[in-house]
Amino acid sequence: MNSNNVLQASLFIVVLLAAAVPMARYLGAVMDGSSRVVRWGGPLERLLYRIAGVDPSTEMGWKHYAIATVAFNVLGVAFLYVLLRAQGWLPGNPQQFGAMSVDSAFNTAVSFVSNTNWQDYSPEQTVGYLTQMLGLTVQNFLSAATGIVVVIALIRGFARHTAQTIGNFWVDITRVTLYVLLPMSMIVAAVLMSQGVIQNFKAYQDVPTLQTTTYAAPKLDAQGNPVKDAKGNPVTVDTPVKTQTIAMGPVASQEAIKLLGTNGGGFFNGNSAHPFENPTPFSNFLEIFSMLLIPAALALVFGRVIGDRKQGVAVLAAMTIGFGVCVFGEIGAEQGGNPALTALHIDQSANALQSGGNAEGKETRFGIAQSGIFTVATTAASCGAVANTHDSLTPIGGLYPMLLMQLGEVIFGGVGSGMYGMLVFAMLAVFVAGLMIGRTPEYVGKKIEAYEMKMVSIVVLLTPLLVLVGTSIAVLSSAGRAGIFNPGPHGFSEILYAFSSASNNNGSAFAGLSVNTPFYNWLTAIAMWFGRFGTIVPVLAIAGSLAAKKRIGVTGGTLPTHGPLFVVLLLGTVLLVGALTYVPALALGPGVEHLMMMGAH
Repeated sequence: MNSNNVLQASLFIVVLLAAAVPMARYLGAVMDGSSRVVRWGGPLERLLYRIAGVDPSTEMGWKHYAIATVAFNVLGVAFLYVLLRAQGWLPGNPQQFGAMSVDSAFNTAVSFVSNTNWQDYSPEQTVGYLTQMLGLTVQNFLSAATGIVVVIALIRGFARHTAQTIGNFWVDITRVTLYVLLPMSMIVAAVLMSQGVIQNFKAYQDVPTLQTTTYAAPKLDAQGNPVKDAKGNPVTVDTPVKTQTIAMGPVASQEAIKLLGTNGGGFFNGNSAHPFENPTPFSNFLEIFSMLLIPAALALVFGRVIGDRKQGVAVLAAMTIGFGVCVFGEIGAEQGGNPALTALHIDQSANALQSGGNAEGKETRFGIAQSGIFTVATTAASCGAVANTHDSLTPIGGLYPMLLMQLGEVIFGGVGSGMYGMLVFAMLAVFVAGLMIGRTPEYVGKKIEAYEMKMVSIVVLLTPLLVLVGTSIAVLSSAGRAGIFNPGPHGFSEILYAFSSASNNNGSAFAGLSVNTPFYNWLTAIAMWFGRFGTIVPVLAIAGSLAAKKRIGVTGGTLPTHGPLFVVLLLGTVLLVGALTYVPALALGPGVEHLMMMGAH
C-alpha cells in the first residue's frame, strides 16, 4: 500500500458520500410523489396506468404486493427466454446469431430477471442487437427497479403504523423506472460516450491489422475434407491473417444501466475490462461511482422516510466502514504481490519504472488501485461487472470479493437488495442485543417479535444454504468437477465463488470454471431464482407486519440505534453470521491456497 493507493480510495469514498445526499433527497421525493419531475411526468404516468388497467390510488397489502412482484418477474423470464430462443428469426441481428440452447437461454433469462446477469457465454458471439436492447437491457431496468421498490416497501413498513398496506407495486416500479433509472442512465451513457464507449448499430467491422500473423491450418480438398499425407498425418498449410473482426453495437446505453442498476452483464465478454466498455481511468471511476450511488443514497432515504435521519446515517456509516476496510485490504493484498517471487529476489515494489505488486490480470489503464476498488465495489454492490480478472487475484485478494458476496452483499449491496439486506441484519442485531438484556427488541419504534424473526431467519439462512449445497453437489458430481480448469484448492474456490455469485445475485466469476454446460446452467438458475425471490417474499412479509404495528416511544431501556455502538454491533452481526457459516468452506479454498503460496508451492 502506498500514498497513491490511499489517496485514490479515500477520494472515491468522499465523492460517493457527498453525492449520496442530493441523490437521497431526489429518490425520496420521487417515491412520495412530491418531486416536480413526478408532476411533469403525470400525463405519461397516467396513460401507462390506463393502458395497463392499474388504479394508482389503490394500495396493496404485502401479499398482494409480493404476488405482483413475483408474477411480473415470471413474465419477464418467459419473455426473455422466448426472445433468446427466437433471435435467429428476428431483425436487428446483423451477425446472424442463432438461437441459444434451451438450458443456456433459461439460465440467461433467470439471470437477467433476478439482477444477477450471470453470463456463461461470450455476448458478442451469441446475442444480437435487438436481443441485447429489447431483452437484456430492458431487464436491467426492471430488475433494478424491482429491488428498489421492495426496499421502499420495507421502509414504509417501518414508517407507517396500524396500516394494512405498503404501497402499490405498479406505481412504485413505474416511478423508479421513469424518473430515476431512465434519466440517470441517459446522463451516464452520454458521459461514457464522451470517453470513447461506442454506441452504434453497425455490423461487425473487418479492419486490417498492423502486422500479418501466420498460422498452420489443415489443408482441405475440394469436398472440404482434411488432406492427409502417405503416412496418414494431416497436411497443413501456412495461412496468413491480415484482418481482424471488431465487434460493434449499442454499448453505452447498456453499460450505463448495467452499472446504475447493479446488474453487471457486459456487452462484451471482457466486460468493463474491454476498451469499448471502459476506455479511460475517468470512465473507470465513473463506473465504480455509478454502481454505489443509489445503494448509498437508499440508506439516507431510510432515515428521511422514517423521520430520523440519524438512523440512515448509522446504516450508511456501517456500510462505508465495511467498504473501506475491504478496499484497503484488497489493494494491500494485490500490491504486496507473491511472496514466492520475493523469495527469488524479484523486486515487486512500486517505483517509477513499474507498478509493482500482482499485476497479472490487471488493466494497465487502471493499475492495482482502481482495479482493487472496482473488485470490491462490484462484489459489495451485487453488480458483477469486472475490470480485471478475479481468477488472477492473490488468494487473499480473491477472499475479499468472495466474502463480500457471502455476507449477503449488504456492504452497500445491490440497488434495493443491499439496503433491505442490511435492515434485516439490523433487526437481527437488535434481537441479539435484546436477548442479552432480557428485553423485547425494538428497532426505530417497532417491536421485533417472533414473526419478524422467523422471516429474518429465512432471509439470512437461505442464501448460505443455496451456496453450500450447490457447491457440495458440484464438487461431488463428475459433471461439476468436469468444469474445473485448476485442480486443488483454487478449483474448489472457483466453484465456491460461482455459487456465492449466483445465489447472492452478483454475476461475477473467477473465470477459471467452465460453466456453460446443462449441469451448471440448471443448477445456477435455481440458485439465482431462489436467492432473489426466496428473500424478497419474506422481506415483504416483514414490511406488512411492521406496517400493521403501532409506533412505540423511546424509553430508558431502548437500545439507541443511531450511534457508534450500534454501528459496531451491526457490523459485528454481519461478520459473525458470515464467519460461522462460511469459514470452513473458505479455509478449504482461499485459506489453503494462501498457505501454499506462502510455502512457494
